[in-house]
Amino acid sequence: MRHIISALVENRAGVLSRISGLFARRGFNIDSLAVGETDDPKISRITIIVNGDEHIADQVTKQLNKLIDVLKVKSLTHIETTRRELVLIKVKADEKQRGEIIDIARIMDCDIVDASHSTLMLEFVNRPERVDLLIDLLRKYKILEIARTGMVALQKGPDAI
Repeated sequence: MRHIISALVENRAGVLSRISGLFARRGFNIDSLAVGETDDPKISRITIIVNGDEHIADQVTKQLNKLIDVLKVKSLTHIETTRRELVLIKVKADEKQRGEIIDIARIMDCDIVDASHSTLMLEFVNRPERVDLLIDLLRKYKILEIARTGMVALQKGPDAI
């Protein structure tokens, strides 16, 4: 099972290194990691996606809470959230395929952000499962490169971590 863990941390050098080191020492694999400043430039939000059972998610949360630079940790796995991921996909697009790829981009509500004689680059921001669907739809056109940001998530409603 995928677990979404959100942490507010002090925005200082070395914090991300200590967090990733904690995962490495414990043998936990990070599926996705996204970091960015919050509305307060002294605080960053880290969204971590790990695969495993409830025990692993609990261990990750407990270990993160022990780190000095970590201000707050919350598992968002069983909470209603808004989740998003950004992907850039460069696809081979000859004259015959270009129209089909543009149709897929329109249907999925993607932006075409670059075009050449032989390629199209699409930008897509959506739920991770929709990103996976777009990638699956484009596989038959020979994907040349993909860059994914990793998931970011916030709890819905007035509560905050």
